[in-house]
Amino acid sequence: MIDADVIASAVLEEFNKLPAKRKPSVRDNGLHEWVPMAGIVAKGPSGLKCVALATGMKCLPASKLPQANGVAIHDWHAEILTIRAFNRFVLEECKRLALQGDGVSQSEFIYRRTTAQHKDNEQQGTTNVWQGQPYAWREDVSLHMYCSEAPCGDASMELIMAAQDDTSPWEIPSPTPGDLPTQTPALASTDDTPLPGRAYFSQLGIVRRKPSRGDAPPSLSKSCSDKLALKQVTSLLSSLTSTLVSPANAYLSTVVLPESQYSVAACSRCFFSSVADEGRMAPLLDTSVSAKLAGAGYTFREFRVETTRMEFAFSRRAILPSSSTSASTEPTDTKTKKLIASNLATSWTLNGPRDGEGLVGGVLQGRKQFDPRGASLVSRRKMWALAREVCSAMELEDDGEIKQALGSTDLAYDEIKDGSSLLAGRRRAKEEAKRVALKGWVRNTGDGSFKLE
Repeated sequence: MIDADVIASAVLEEFNKLPAKRKPSVRDNGLHEWVPMAGIVAKGPSGLKCVALATGMKCLPASKLPQANGVAIHDWHAEILTIRAFNRFVLEECKRLALQGDGVSQSEFIYRRTTAQHKDNEQQGTTNVWQGQPYAWREDVSLHMYCSEAPCGDASMELIMAAQDDTSPWEIPSPTPGDLPTQTPALASTDDTPLPGRAYFSQLGIVRRKPSRGDAPPSLSKSCSDKLALKQVTSLLSSLTSTLVSPANAYLSTVVLPESQYSVAACSRCFFSSVADEGRMAPLLDTSVSAKLAGAGYTFREFRVETTRMEFAFSRRAILPSSSTSASTEPTDTKTKKLIASNLATSWTLNGPRDGEGLVGGVLQGRKQFDPRGASLVSRRKMWALAREVCSAMELEDDGEIKQALGSTDLAYDEIKDGSSLLAGRRRAKEEAKRVALKGWVRNTGDGSFKLE
């Protein structure tokens, strides 16, 4: 078992190397910016390395998704932006191997599969879906995540409760015409009800949307807790990456949280499968459910949650070490400092630009929100373009279907994600996980009609 402090140190040290322009600052009016941070660490025979990290705490309102056009990122909370950065890292490794094309070049993280390995993989188990990805994450390289804050959503509800002056359950409102349509399992009704953010904390173990201020435009981006829980089924790989890289070894082994941000009850309920701990993922251990996941080429792989006493320098607790900070992102009064949430997000990968990227509003800092020139390296549009570059550099006998999907100028993004046979197994695994464990999940749609030239 890897030490939690070692994982945290690897991420924190890499972040410290970034220039000041990628970090929160003290504003001219004296407000101290804070931000959550997350990173992914790979541990293999050659040691331990942070391969991706990110900061951020905002998301795109549902009403703006049709304008995103693959340019603006939907969700740049640190944990989710880090996973996007990790997928960028993986695709860049694939591209490097594909361009070298000598069959000898190596990556300490990714390897090129042979035709024999494809066939052997398809013959194992009960899977009846395509598993012909040309690359795979190495079996002897484990993956670990550090988060500077408890993931928003179910894993942080006890912390939210503890921060309230009155912890009495809130009255559950009746839906209004302006609410986004969805249902939550704990609110059993045939009527549509609003997917809660941090509110109504008496409702535990349910799918939530990203928390926001009461006057903020609504979003259907699911909480980091819910997305991390689902990654225990789908792996860390995104849809497009999963067409090129086998998800078999790309699962998190550990999630590390600061001691101050860890609730045993919340994390056990949110992420785990123990019936005794009311783990909401328990239905995934059912024999019939496990068989369905295996038939789709996936499995439920539960990560561990470990703790560290190390704190991120730009967390609320590090900036105001002697003050009790609330869950609010509004400025907090104190005799010496005042806090405010940073608008800046940062994305970095081990094989990307040395200084990473700075993002505001889901696009590159300094660009208008939906300007194509503002597309981040981890945006849908840029990730698809990179996957296409990998396809162009590959020389496989059986890669026709991959290139037809990723290289097409006729197919829209959603037509690949929701329609390609290459992703049929992934879609089945996701739907099964949502059906039995993550009930009430509503898709965040509206940005899938764009195409690449």
